[in-house]
Amino acid sequence: MEADFFAWQPPRPLDLIYERAFLCAMPPAMWPRVSARWAELLAPGAQLAGFFYFGSSPKGPPFGIARTALDALLTPYFQLAEESAVIDSLPVFGGQERWMVWRRS
Repeated sequence: MEADFFAWQPPRPLDLIYERAFLCAMPPAMWPRVSARWAELLAPGAQLAGFFYFGSSPKGPPFGIARTALDALLTPYFQLAEESAVIDSLPVFGGQERWMVWRRS
């Protein structure tokens, strides 16, 4: 399916959103809008799962996010349920991403 992420309306709330280089492709000014939209799309208890890219370079994409900034962005809507290191990243993300599962509050 191809649709505008910010306008698409699913027939029912989603159970899962898989994140892979979507957030880091967006300019940082759009991140609050992305996190709010994830929350709108997911049912309570549903999961936002995927690879989150951490970094501090202002040039991108990809735009890395600080861990504290990601927590501040997601904790109004989500609780961290799982986190682990990533050992087989794509070279552009090497050593700078974490697998995370966030549960919708």
